Amino acid sequence: MSTPIESTPWLFGLNSAQRAAVTHGGGPLLIVAGAGTGKTRTLACRVAHLIDSGVAADRILLLTFTRRASGEMLNRAAKLIGKETAGGKVWGGTFHAVANRLLRIYHNSVDLPAEFTVMDESDAGDLMNLIRGELGLSKKDRRFPRKQTLVKIYSHMVNAHRPLAKTLELHFPWCKDEIDGVREIIEQYVLRKQGQNVLDYDDLLLYWAALTASPLGEEIADRFEHILVDEYQDTNAVQAEILRGMRRKYDNITVVGDDAQSIYSFRAATVRNILDFPEQYPGTTTVTLEENYRSTKPILAAANAVMEPATERYTKELWSDRKSELRPAIVSCDDESQQTDIVCRNILEHYEQGIPLMRQSVLFRAGHHSAMLEIELAKRNIPFHKYGGLKFIEAAHIKDVLALLRLLENPFDEISWFRVLHWFDGVGPQTARRVMDELGVRRVLDGAEQADRGSPVLRLLEGVSTAPVAAREPLGELRAAFADCLGRSLDGEAPRLARDGDDDGGAGGHGRGELELSAQIERIRAFYQPICEKLYDNTDVRMRDIDQLAGIASRYRSRQRFITDLTLDPPVSTSDLAQAPHLDEDFLILSTIHSSKGCEWDVVHILHAADGMIPSDMAIRDQDGIDEERRLFYVAMTRAKDVLYIYFPLRYYHHRFGLGDGHGYAQLTRFLHGLGPDLLTQQRAGAIEGVDDRGRLSADVDPRSRVGKLLE
Repeated sequence: MSTPIESTPWLFGLNSAQRAAVTHGGGPLLIVAGAGTGKTRTLACRVAHLIDSGVAADRILLLTFTRRASGEMLNRAAKLIGKETAGGKVWGGTFHAVANRLLRIYHNSVDLPAEFTVMDESDAGDLMNLIRGELGLSKKDRRFPRKQTLVKIYSHMVNAHRPLAKTLELHFPWCKDEIDGVREIIEQYVLRKQGQNVLDYDDLLLYWAALTASPLGEEIADRFEHILVDEYQDTNAVQAEILRGMRRKYDNITVVGDDAQSIYSFRAATVRNILDFPEQYPGTTTVTLEENYRSTKPILAAANAVMEPATERYTKELWSDRKSELRPAIVSCDDESQQTDIVCRNILEHYEQGIPLMRQSVLFRAGHHSAMLEIELAKRNIPFHKYGGLKFIEAAHIKDVLALLRLLENPFDEISWFRVLHWFDGVGPQTARRVMDELGVRRVLDGAEQADRGSPVLRLLEGVSTAPVAAREPLGELRAAFADCLGRSLDGEAPRLARDGDDDGGAGGHGRGELELSAQIERIRAFYQPICEKLYDNTDVRMRDIDQLAGIASRYRSRQRFITDLTLDPPVSTSDLAQAPHLDEDFLILSTIHSSKGCEWDVVHILHAADGMIPSDMAIRDQDGIDEERRLFYVAMTRAKDVLYIYFPLRYYHHRFGLGDGHGYAQLTRFLHGLGPDLLTQQRAGAIEGVDDRGRLSADVDPRSRVGKLLE
């Protein structure tokens, strides 16, 4: 006898494939979920089904790639089963956040101090750059990789489980002649992190993997009866290793993903994880979700045709009940200027038809592809928000304030000290190092462990003799600010305050007399404002950002938790911290295709659909690169719900290799070759002599045809 729908609301409205995935019993389950097929709902319903079936909520681990996605799924599950607390007990979050949580519990098993802190990619780059300078590699007579490249090399190497030499050969060939210097920097980087009690993003995964292989590995794996993983196509080799280690006892693992949306190989993600899942987990049940609830039939037909030539993929054909007579349009333009004009006109036309700007987006392969459009949008008074650029936490003034908080939490954070000391007059790299040596910041020098002389922050409160005269007054202000935050006198000893504060301690494990976290930020703000005014423009705007930080910090009792959450899942912009916008606010969305994944809009405009742009000429060295570019274009197309424009400038402007400026003719992206008028509508915005509507050179100007005629 079937269970009534009323008692199982999570099954109501599911299609047959979704229902099969939700009610799957035990064993490995692979859900191949095409774009717009309701994977979020399916995962949330599966969590609800497991809990209703008797699985304790805290025995379920849900891994996602954003904290927001995890929260949304767990909230849905809690509402479906009618138990407000059930979803909250599920272990949910990103791989990095869950790793941090487990390492706080089991840090002794992998020889980590309890007070370790986590630095973001920017801080990792600063530390790499510091070592690069100390080793004299920034003063070579030939170009040496800069800090951003060094971080990418290191991250790609460890996440792909690939030796340094092979990593350079495959992904950074222009750096392979500098392998000895790169290796030396990485060796010092690992030692310095160890001496500072600091982990980077990659360390969180590496230490989690080490936990699963430790004597406590079986105990840790036994915590979770079921593991569910979202966006599995975006996982890397270390994450796959972690999951195998976490399934020592139970084989209940559910992964959801779409091989056609695997677009992050530059972060060491590998499509092989999802393609090889059935071989890695014998007995896998595979369920394919093909019914699309987002896009119209013509958009899906064109997207399916784009993916058809992919060399290796799970066979699926997205379909929809959403009928439309409007096919995707290829808009051929004379040049980028005309492309910009027609994009703006189409945006405004749909706006006048009642489609808000926020329901429209412009997508592009690389951030600079929208430069001309951004200028024109400003001229036409079309507000926009661009994704794929600088994140809120990467803004200089936010990093400054976080550096001060990090020093209160982890006094041995060398990069934070280096950043802070450089604010003061008369302090350069050499002086900063002398001050840090006096404070005892660097506990590992030249590979040797130095004597621990206590907390550098507390030593600062006692005074610094190596600081230059010009820096002594602002250093005194810093000492006073730290003393107030920590509830100590300026001699570093007697408590000044009696407020309960950070329950995790900090700067020596003395949390009971500290200011509350939001009050610490207010005190730091007062110290930092004159420094901000000296260093940057737009001080008022920057200080309002810091006020937002204080506001969100008011929800935390633990400084450690606040810093970690902000580092692992930072807000995209100030608006993520502020209240919701007013109802009359409206703006167009500009986004790189990579940043658009997971989003949808009524109208989508794709720029620069030409070979060299899509696919990028930097990504077509081999078939794997071309396949990923194809998937990237597919992701862009499937963001559209109702209307899709694909713009193709026939002529482009370039400045290359120091040979001067000029123009060239483009070829339509290879991913649209062979797609006829039954799938795409051809629109012509202008005409260029000697070029046809598909962007091909006509016979009288094509060099090959001209040579052929001479041979007749």
